[in-house]
Amino acid sequence: SSNSTAAPSQPSPRWLSETKSRIGKCITFGLESSQVSTAGAILAELGRNWRELIAGSEGYLTQEGRRGLWRHEVVWGEMDSMGHVNNVMYNRYAESGRVNWAANFTAATTDPAQRLEWSQLGKSVGIGMILRGIATEFKFPMTWPDHITVLHKLHTKPEDNADHFVLDVLILSELHQRPAARCKEDIVIYDYRKGRKAALKPHMVEAFQKTFEYQEEARKRNSKRMEEISERVRELEEASWDRVGAVEKFG
Repeated sequence: SSNSTAAPSQPSPRWLSETKSRIGKCITFGLESSQVSTAGAILAELGRNWRELIAGSEGYLTQEGRRGLWRHEVVWGEMDSMGHVNNVMYNRYAESGRVNWAANFTAATTDPAQRLEWSQLGKSVGIGMILRGIATEFKFPMTWPDHITVLHKLHTKPEDNADHFVLDVLILSELHQRPAARCKEDIVIYDYRKGRKAALKPHMVEAFQKTFEYQEEARKRNSKRMEEISERVRELEEASWDRVGAVEKFG
């Protein structure tokens, strides 16, 4: 049987390892020199860009200035008596990533007044964020040593005068190169000076709306890249073990 050539809208968490295994099967069976070069180029691309492919195809922005946590070290003390990272830590990773995600908007703003408002978003002064709820879905038990990359994205495009928004969170294991957990954060905007809910500032809504558009562009771009890689791997399969009359080469 043959593998599908198209990557799904939300790729399998094992897409990367499965793609590598497919290439490995072709190499083991036997490839011509030009085909070996093609296989090597695909593997090199996967090694360089696996985060962009896996996370970007879901709309997460992975470039510098958009990351929540980048290759953050998992420490031994974060494991519990069961020998894996304690479940509570995943929510802490998401929290730290969320604060950094908000701080990235501060760094990208030149207007002094807006910079102050953005900087307060992750604090308990002025207009800030309050976590109303979080749901965490654990994908596999991480262990030390490992590193994580934590990415956030807007779940929907915010509307004008929005007083809350939802963030999707992806926690990637660098060691296993796949999602270790996913979270959904329900965020309320709160005015700490007045002690009540508040609406996002117009410039914040505009920045979030543009960010959502960037997310959609990243999703389409990286989904297409995954489809193209899958097609190239399929061509290798059809030229090696899955061709008519194929005979394995033993050297």
